[in-house]
Amino acid sequence: MPRIQWQRLPREKWEHLRERAIERRISEDDLYALLQWKEEDPDVPNGDWYKDFATFKLCGTGRFPSTFLMRGQVARGKRV
Repeated sequence: MPRIQWQRLPREKWEHLRERAIERRISEDDLYALLQWKEEDPDVPNGDWYKDFATFKLCGTGRFPSTFLMRGQVARGKRV
């Protein structure tokens, strides 16, 4: 299983994640929870996946994170 690649994300992916975090009002506390999870260097599946943080979800495909969803929005893929 791959690990999430944060260091060399394409600029477009960073911009998209930033825009979604602002648009979906991801709080500093939520981002801190994401940071703590990120520091665990978790494995993720090769296909679509999501991590549910209760107040938001981080979605990705393989080693790349792709977007944030709000609580209640349906994510696709395997829950990690």
